[in-house]
Amino acid sequence: MSMDGYQSETIETNADVRSDVQERYAAGANAVEAALCCPVDYDPQYLKIIPQDVLDRDYGCGDPSRYVREGDTVLDLGSGGGKICFIAQQIVGPTGKVIGVDMTDDMLELSRRNKPILAETLGYDNVEFKRGHIEDLKTDLDLLNDWLAKNPVKNASDMERMEEEILRLGKEMTMIPDNSVDVIVSNCVLNLVSDTKKKQMFAEMYRVLKVGGRVAVSDIVSDEDSPESLKNDAKLWSGCISGALREDEFCTALEEAGFHGIHMDKWEEDPWQIVEGIEYRSATYLAYKGKAGECLEKNQAVIYKGPWRQVQDDDGHVFKRGERSAVCEKTFNLMQREPYADMFYAIEPSTPVTERIEWPAEDCGVRRRDPQETKKGQPRITTDPSQSSSCC
Repeated sequence: MSMDGYQSETIETNADVRSDVQERYAAGANAVEAALCCPVDYDPQYLKIIPQDVLDRDYGCGDPSRYVREGDTVLDLGSGGGKICFIAQQIVGPTGKVIGVDMTDDMLELSRRNKPILAETLGYDNVEFKRGHIEDLKTDLDLLNDWLAKNPVKNASDMERMEEEILRLGKEMTMIPDNSVDVIVSNCVLNLVSDTKKKQMFAEMYRVLKVGGRVAVSDIVSDEDSPESLKNDAKLWSGCISGALREDEFCTALEEAGFHGIHMDKWEEDPWQIVEGIEYRSATYLAYKGKAGECLEKNQAVIYKGPWRQVQDDDGHVFKRGERSAVCEKTFNLMQREPYADMFYAIEPSTPVTERIEWPAEDCGVRRRDPQETKKGQPRITTDPSQSSSCC
């Protein structure tokens, strides 16, 4: 198997493909490699001040920067030469912050070299690039390298001390702290992580994201499972092919990590590559953190607008079109935030419920909310239409 002129190299296992990926992207940092990217239309207003050597070495398949907002703290997984970070830097403005994480020395050198150029042009410096693995956002590899320079590993005992230092750094000097990021972006990188570490990677994404935060990642996905013969091809893996998750499995991985509101916001109709009949294409996924928490009864209700007869959320709640659905306070608040806000009407009780009433543990589902429950405490009056200005 070969792709774009590359000779195949078989790898014994995909347990750790870092060396192949680092070698490929180190070369891509020093010379443009068209095989590593898909055509992407970025907002041109943000490209004007980005140095050309960064633009030339952008190996992405989408534009997750368009989901970034002013004032955000942004984490870019696999930041490469820094293009998405430099775009995000302009969007978040001086009140925001951008962190890029990458493991490849040459890519980090490229992004760090251009960082002061952007800072001088913009008049503020709110970007930092960290050396690390995106499946382990606790360990700052620059700090580990500093320690290794003073404590070289020469034997098994030294290795044990190094492992202890890694644990210490992750605990005491965490590279990306818990609940510290508003939005995670990534551009055609998650597929490069070995299959054995993808679950850990999604768990790390969930850990560092703030409650109410969001994920916006563009990646290569497949329509069928990639067979072992493709997964064991080093060039296909580092070329963003055989490490790609199946398009539905990407959603499942986010769900299992604890995210909600997961949806595909973009799906390229035309495949980027077809290998042995399997289609590999770019897709952008959005997901949110914040559905965890206790359920309390506050006599609140939501009405699902439609157009479906009914829908079911990730927690098994079934909302019927046009029906007042009794929900706990947590779900009530959740349905008023993205990505659900445009799908529901929210109905607060006439008299706020101040006492603590736990939602029945045996009944986490949704039932019809009798209007008298939300109107509890309100007198049964009859209005005079001549005194009303809310209708015709």
